[in-house]
Amino acid sequence: MTVYNLYIYNRAGTLIYYQEWSRKKPMTMSLEEESRLLYGMLFSLKSFSNRISPLDVQEGVQCYTTNKYKMTLFETPTSLKFVCNTDVNAPGVNEMLQKLYTQVYVEYVIRNPECKPAEPITSELFKAKLDETVRMSPAFSSKAA
Repeated sequence: MTVYNLYIYNRAGTLIYYQEWSRKKPMTMSLEEESRLLYGMLFSLKSFSNRISPLDVQEGVQCYTTNKYKMTLFETPTSLKFVCNTDVNAPGVNEMLQKLYTQVYVEYVIRNPECKPAEPITSELFKAKLDETVRMSPAFSSKAA
């Protein structure tokens, strides 16, 4: 089990933070282009699932799984989106993303007067705490799967 990478998007769909831990396939496009494609796919999946669902969907898409990886989405009430790509069998990814929001993002971005919540995150303390939280989660392993 391993965590591959993490994207954080603001309400407008702009990538405000990206971190990579174990990416097996090199990027074939710029990070900006990749993040736009990912956000577009999330938007389309949410829209599609809302249209075909027989019930009134409150949460929408939370996870997208292939035979190679799992993409987990955690969306806050303010439409901040945390997207994490992991190994298919990684446990506790939803809990890890909630913890990243409540204990790392809120503490080190929202409560930091030098950080503007809708803009790219440059705080070194935030980066260190996020990395520490991810590495301590059950979803992370030093061995790539």
